Amino acid sequence: MSDPTVRPPAPERRPRRVEVHGVRLEDPYHWLRERDSPEVRRHLEAENAYTAALMRDTEPLQKTLYDELLARIRQTDLSVPVRLDGYFYYSRTEEGRAYAIHCRKKASLSAPEEVILDQNALAEGLAYLRLGALRVSPDHRLLAYSTDTDGSERYALVLKDLGTGRLLGDRIEGTAGNVEWASDGRSLLYTTLNASRRPDRLWRHTLGRPQGEDALLFHEPDEAFFLGIRKTKDRSTFVMEFHSQVTSEARLLDAADPGNASGFRTVEPRRHGVEYSVERHGDRLIVLTNDGAPTFRLAAAPFDRPSRANWKDLVGARDAVTLEGVEVFREYLVTFERQDGLVRIRVRGTDGTLGHEVGFPEAVYTAWRSANPEYDARALRFGYTSLVTPHSVYDYDLVSRERTLLKATEVLGGYDPSAYATERLFAVSHDGTRVPVSLVYRLPFERDGSRPLLLYGYGAYGISTDAEFSSNRLSLLDRGFVFAIAHVRGGEDLGRAWYEDGKLGKKPNTFLDLVACAEHLAREGYTSPARLALTGGSAGGLLVGAALNMRPELFAAAIAKVPFVDVVNTMLDESLPLTVIEYDEWGNPSRREDFERLLSYSPYDNVGPHRYPHVLVTGGLNDPRVQYWEPAKWAARLRERSRGGAVLLKMDMGSGHGGPTDRYAALKETAFDYAFLLKALGLAPPPVGFFPGSP
Repeated sequence: MSDPTVRPPAPERRPRRVEVHGVRLEDPYHWLRERDSPEVRRHLEAENAYTAALMRDTEPLQKTLYDELLARIRQTDLSVPVRLDGYFYYSRTEEGRAYAIHCRKKASLSAPEEVILDQNALAEGLAYLRLGALRVSPDHRLLAYSTDTDGSERYALVLKDLGTGRLLGDRIEGTAGNVEWASDGRSLLYTTLNASRRPDRLWRHTLGRPQGEDALLFHEPDEAFFLGIRKTKDRSTFVMEFHSQVTSEARLLDAADPGNASGFRTVEPRRHGVEYSVERHGDRLIVLTNDGAPTFRLAAAPFDRPSRANWKDLVGARDAVTLEGVEVFREYLVTFERQDGLVRIRVRGTDGTLGHEVGFPEAVYTAWRSANPEYDARALRFGYTSLVTPHSVYDYDLVSRERTLLKATEVLGGYDPSAYATERLFAVSHDGTRVPVSLVYRLPFERDGSRPLLLYGYGAYGISTDAEFSSNRLSLLDRGFVFAIAHVRGGEDLGRAWYEDGKLGKKPNTFLDLVACAEHLAREGYTSPARLALTGGSAGGLLVGAALNMRPELFAAAIAKVPFVDVVNTMLDESLPLTVIEYDEWGNPSRREDFERLLSYSPYDNVGPHRYPHVLVTGGLNDPRVQYWEPAKWAARLRERSRGGAVLLKMDMGSGHGGPTDRYAALKETAFDYAFLLKALGLAPPPVGFFPGSP
């Protein structure tokens, strides 16, 4: 049994009461938002101490798991080199070093290596380091790179002379992380963040001048839009992009004339609900858009007359196929399309006519675009994986149709894919909709309900959760776990309509789909409620929280990573970075109907006096996407009201949304999560005991 002297910290209740649309809201832990308060920091540190105390008996198990995870990866490794203008760029890792080393070779892979940036050197003395941009100048003599050192997603932009290895005096603070060089290699464009951490300004920097002299090219005042900058693949044109949740706009500027701010040309003015993206193709513009096409279509227009009136279809809209992306080459167009829940790669002529489709050997897989920076190339680089096939990178000859395997991620220790099996089955949701579930498990397998199962879900923003391999996951599969992905509505797993059917007024479908998947897996003998664990992060943490409130008895354990759980309070606060831009995803609580719907499922507001399973909640103190107080408040309210399992809060006091950037620290975090699951489900070996509230 756990040490009975260990007690969870009991934060003081200081309710904040507000009235919205005649409804009185009470927030007993609102004071946890006071980031700079010593009392808040003491509370978070006490939560971490409590979690450490409850997990102390798993420390040998955590070490065992960590050693397993580490033993499967090749610590000294090399990425696939990418060719650009006669240089080969790649990154590599070295055993015992936490970060990547970025390198290049000139003309040939047998040429001497040149290290252009060693992240390990940058990270010395830092607890956190995330690399944003990494852009070489057009003449390949200078490097622009940006770093975030605390997880706040505010990046410092630095310039380096690759000939001498010395840093230039130019240093730009407060950027959004992205940067693009002008054609002359003497100036560059970058974006900065406003007080709410929204990218809203575009600047031009001239080498050798201080940041204070940089020219402001554009300011986007609308809080619903993020501003970004990139270049077309042929590197001739800057594209200034504006994105809200369902609306976009693009403006073009000659990359050889960045001093002419008035030279930006709007492709098509923004219209609510219309999304489009563009790429240059010679004297025309290729446009991917949902204008009049919910599943998207591909069009072309003259480059000098790019407006909607001149868009002519190359690939029209199809009800059963969602057009997700296009890779533009001088002689080919390659489309990435989602059909029957799978990514299809289709090679087309420049007029959009279908040439052929790239075939794949497995029934359930995922594929994606890899780095294809050269406009004149005749080979497509793509990635491929499945639940049993490690990540692989291929070059595909667009003429001969021959594919070359460039790299298959090696799994050390004798991994045998034939020892595992995958399935795709369907659960019937509340409204009769068939929801796909992807499974992987170790053989032999009997559907007798005895297997522990970890169910993962996300279901938001139209982000698809595809079936991909994880060597870390083997530590669970080899201990008898089934791993399952619930492809719930709100993602785009089955196309655009699947997303639309899980947002705004239809958002509850996401949670009901997840519950239906869990019920189906238990009913069909893949697991049982006593062995069923649930996990998700960010918007997937919302899914976890909502499902636990709806059916707490269906699960024995849950892990919610940086969970978006304080939905109503967050969406009422327009000062937060993502609130206004996400009205089109969740709804605007200033409207009564939206407010009532948000309140009906907000995990924090709906914690009831139930017997909840054991729950591990994580957060990052510097997280700008899901503020740290959301997991902290939710954990406090769960512990206050739950009649059952233990609630553990693990707050990283020096990171942001993505967790640790040190690859070894990331493995330790995974080992911790797995140890929690094993203990929570009663599967950890002695002398590991039980959590408080265990049956």
